Amino acid sequence: MKKYNKLESQNHIKTLSQKILKRKIGLVVGTRPGIVMFSPIIRECKKRRINHFVIHAGQHYSANMDEDFFKDLKLDKPRYRLTNVRRYKLHGSQTARMIEGIEKILLKERPKILLVGGDANCNLAGALAARKLQIKVGHIEAGERSYDWRMPEEHNRVIIDHISDLLFTTNKKGKSNLRKDGARGKICITGNPIVDAAYQNKDIAYLRSRVLEKFGLQPEEYFVMTTHREENVDNRANLLGILNGIRKVACDLNKTIIFTIHPRTRTRLKKFRLYDFVKKIPNVKIIQPVGYLDFIRLITYAKLIMTDSGGVQQESCILGVPCITFRDNTEWTETLDIGANRLCGTNSEAIFKNAKDMLRKKNDWKNPFGSGDAAKKIISLTSKYAFEEVI
Repeated sequence: MKKYNKLESQNHIKTLSQKILKRKIGLVVGTRPGIVMFSPIIRECKKRRINHFVIHAGQHYSANMDEDFFKDLKLDKPRYRLTNVRRYKLHGSQTARMIEGIEKILLKERPKILLVGGDANCNLAGALAARKLQIKVGHIEAGERSYDWRMPEEHNRVIIDHISDLLFTTNKKGKSNLRKDGARGKICITGNPIVDAAYQNKDIAYLRSRVLEKFGLQPEEYFVMTTHREENVDNRANLLGILNGIRKVACDLNKTIIFTIHPRTRTRLKKFRLYDFVKKIPNVKIIQPVGYLDFIRLITYAKLIMTDSGGVQQESCILGVPCITFRDNTEWTETLDIGANRLCGTNSEAIFKNAKDMLRKKNDWKNPFGSGDAAKKIISLTSKYAFEEVI
């Protein structure tokens, strides 16, 4: 702490001169999808021996959701981890703590560029901290839009895109959205590194994970469910609608539903006195969040995925597993266009109908998120832009 204060007091700075920035790349993670997304990015930096460092912003930290992911993926522990963020529940206070913590790290490390990925608060915090210090910002998964202004993630996406220097889009749709919004950064279509992660780790998961054996599951004889979105789990009516929907699915379709329960969701279920309700639903098995390799194996061999997660929508599509989504809209409209995903909101009848329909869906779609070389493209473009000033 003294070191950061000394730096600020000696130089009286609010921004960093380009002359004192170092030839290195900063990477920000803070949630499970962020760790997964950045795993191939980190590997690519190591492969090329690029000076880099990882900040874990601590947004959703827990051992089995974060630390175990680094172990599973054979990644070094982050050089920095913010430890006081989880105490703050409101968006403003949480984001403020992360901006403050990341800013201090950036003042110490002074990278040429900071990469953030996705739409979580930690990414907004990282982008704002870097922007204010005049450090360049690269946004992975730029240009995604749900056009649902109720969602905090939508606010974050738009703000990050408008303060980023490099905008890495999954495909042409993202580029078009950025053009419509008047984003000023350099737009680069690279594909999505979540594809790299899925391809790199699918075979490893098959060899190392024993999650199916642990829970007595047979391939394509079970469904996987996740839900954690604020608009769903913080609203009792919406959460009850989802639970009534999965009760009908579990009973009428007679399939085991593996419910990987997010800490936030468990807390809300208990607060709303719904935890015992879901525990009594036949064929529903509640499990703690699992490591990434276990999760990849779970969804790879599932018959159907039910979720409100953007990352899980992508992963199920990439791995060829039909999905229904507990939302009225999605930023990943490609999954709808190719028939890999259906939106069903939180209406119990819609959940049952769409689940039943998707069981008849052939998983013969083409993955729309890239060919698995996004990390190579992103790091090449980042290095050229930050270190050579040209693309």
